[in-house]
Amino acid sequence: MPRTPRHRLARRLRATAVASAVTGCLIAASAPPAPLGLGDRLYPYLGNPGYDVSSYDLSFAYPGDNSKPLQAVTVIDARVTKTLDRVNLDFAHGTVGSVQVDGLPAAFTAAGEDLVVTPSVPLPAGSRMRITVRHTSDPAPAPGRDGGWVRTADGLALANQADAAHLVFPCNDHPSDKAMFTFRINAPKGYTAVANGLPAAPVRSGGSVTWTYRTRHPMATELAQVSIGRSAVLHRTGPHGLPVRDVVPAGDRAALAPWLAKTPGQIAWMESKVGPYPFETYGVLMASAATGFELETQTLSLFEKDLFTDPEWPRWYVESVMVHELSHQWFGDSVSPRTWSDVWLNEGHATWYEALYADEKEHQPLETRMRAAYVDSDRWRAVGGPPALPKPPVAGQKIGIFRPNVYDGAALVLYALRQKIGKAAFERLERAWVRDHRDSTATTADFETLASTVAGRDLGGFFKGWLYGAKTPPMPGHPDWKSVPPKKTAQRSHETPM
Repeated sequence: MPRTPRHRLARRLRATAVASAVTGCLIAASAPPAPLGLGDRLYPYLGNPGYDVSSYDLSFAYPGDNSKPLQAVTVIDARVTKTLDRVNLDFAHGTVGSVQVDGLPAAFTAAGEDLVVTPSVPLPAGSRMRITVRHTSDPAPAPGRDGGWVRTADGLALANQADAAHLVFPCNDHPSDKAMFTFRINAPKGYTAVANGLPAAPVRSGGSVTWTYRTRHPMATELAQVSIGRSAVLHRTGPHGLPVRDVVPAGDRAALAPWLAKTPGQIAWMESKVGPYPFETYGVLMASAATGFELETQTLSLFEKDLFTDPEWPRWYVESVMVHELSHQWFGDSVSPRTWSDVWLNEGHATWYEALYADEKEHQPLETRMRAAYVDSDRWRAVGGPPALPKPPVAGQKIGIFRPNVYDGAALVLYALRQKIGKAAFERLERAWVRDHRDSTATTADFETLASTVAGRDLGGFFKGWLYGAKTPPMPGHPDWKSVPPKKTAQRSHETPM
């Protein structure tokens, strides 16, 4: 039967507060431990105040059975930003065996979806801390939740966006706190493990192998990727000597090779639009799993294998989806959203370059797609909110915040901006955006300010209507475009709720 249309790795659902599976010793304190959060408008429970993580060192021991918990150790190095007598970490789907702070045993307990750690002495502002948590990481689905570990036909992969990294490891699970990552994955011989970043030499001991990977650029927790399976890793060279490595089921390498060969050219095309690729490596992870989405995990984008093997999807469409995830390496990964309300900057840009690639390479007119988006835009705003003010996730629904208003609706904003300031100024803006905010986070206000600077005029009124208005403003250069009730479509949508 035909696939259900879907449009974004949304799968984020909080039907009710999920009972934490974290176990530990109950601590005595003057006030009971409580879950905290950074107060993000869309995911207020995510993240924690009082510290800034500089690095994660994650160790996983895979037992050879993707239904069983992995033994894990998470080491967090962080700078304390205010004096702490407790440290809250996001963690909600594992059993904690012990916690140390700076090498000393620490008390711990669960509070909501937080692991609350009490060090033996308070941690002063300005100091450094190292927290070591020994725990399990459970690949079984968390009750009422999607995301975290994804079971594949031969192992596991990760899909943490937007609020699921803490179902896998303790962390400060918000994109505003990016950090360096090291991954150490121990698996039985016959399995291959791959993660974000570049590899060290695997270490073989007895009947198992330990695989180590390190990032060279900071990364948000939602972009972490670990693939464990009976996989083939295929290597090629991209522009300027960039190492490209792809991970595919070993038995499918020949069938998938023609698709993989397209990546270097796609990287070169993106570089011609926005400048140098921002990371140390890139590649495609084709997973044997029915996820219903693709995901821009940093340096190793996750795809369903059947996107490439199912003849239902036209070649031009598959290639444009590949470019969508690739463009996220600039927009969303290198330049990450400061808050989840800024997600239109990720998805709008990725959809824009997906559509532009289809226009230039595959003869699928950009203007046709943008006009169709304009037709639907008012309904998208009514259902999901304006592009820069998406409505919060709804309990009991698996749409999360990843609705069409932050995909084609946000790409429509970029089209209108190009119409407003001209193609040359728009292209200067795009290059300046990824250059000025590389390896950092940025907000919608930052984009508005830079756009006004590049254009040489105040664009505040333009952005107010296009990003926050309940109705879609008139399209510059196309006064005849009208927004009317949309027609249902049958096209598969990548990165979408199941």
